Amino acid sequence: MFNSIRIQPERGEALRPAPVTIFVDGVPTAAHPGETVATALMAAGGVRFRTTARGAPRAPVCNMGVCFECVVTVDGRPGTRACMTLVAAGMRIEST
Repeated sequence: MFNSIRIQPERGEALRPAPVTIFVDGVPTAAHPGETVATALMAAGGVRFRTTARGAPRAPVCNMGVCFECVVTVDGRPGTRACMTLVAAGMRIEST
C-alpha cells in the first residue's frame, strides 16, 4: 500500500516521490503520493478534520480506520476516512 516511500537507514531519511497538489478546503496543499490523506493534512499543519455537533474540532486518534475521527469529504464523497485513503494529485478534501 505504501510502497512508494523508501527508507534509507544509512542516511536516516525517508525518500519520497515528488509532491503533488491536493486542495484542502480550496487551498492548494503539497502532499506526497503514498501518504494517506490524514498524514498529508497533519503535515500541512494539523488541519481540523471535522467538528462535533457541539462545534468541537476533531482529528485522527487511531490512524488505522477504527475511530472515525478523521472523516472528511474527498472528491465529493462525505464520510471518507482520511487515514485509510491515499493521496492523489488534484484530490479535493473538505473538512466536515
